[in-house]
Amino acid sequence: MVVAITLHFAGYHQEIGYQPQKYAHGNQIRQALTEEKLVPPPPLAPEAFVDAVAEKPQLALDKADRDWNKMDPAFVQDVLRVMERMKARGFPMVLLEGYRSAERQNRLAGGSTKVTQAKGGESKHQYGLAADLAPVRNGKVVISERDTWAMQAYTALGEEAQAQGLGWGGVWSFRDYGHIERAGSLRALLAQREKK
Repeated sequence: MVVAITLHFAGYHQEIGYQPQKYAHGNQIRQALTEEKLVPPPPLAPEAFVDAVAEKPQLALDKADRDWNKMDPAFVQDVLRVMERMKARGFPMVLLEGYRSAERQNRLAGGSTKVTQAKGGESKHQYGLAADLAPVRNGKVVISERDTWAMQAYTALGEEAQAQGLGWGGVWSFRDYGHIERAGSLRALLAQREKK
């Protein structure tokens, strides 16, 4: 009897059939509570975007919104983690555009050179759940897909975004290499947001 009691209190005895319950999102919740909140980098000077604006005038990057505060805070943390990983791989990135108004979305979708297929209200940009990023080399934003280094950066971006559980526009039929977004359908994401 003394041996049984000793083994029980020493932790060597466990009732058969009892297993601690594991919660599917337990690690994510624990990580979110303990993880340091990342801070967006300071904005680049307008001169850093001059070549990118000239390279693709249809993007109207001089009118793009780069205000991190207009984006979903949890998504911002995901994007910043991706940007940290990209920098570690030798590809510093910059936010080209985060939030996008429905009016701007319609202009980009309706121009002679289509930039996007999504109309206003159909893009995750309107809900702060999408971001367009580009690599920065020697203080200049590089967006050309003809640039070998930039394409290496975009490929790495796709890998890092997908590893973070995000969607990447580089796998779409309408390729958008710098685009990353919260994974899932827009309808489901908005329904989930309303439940909170």
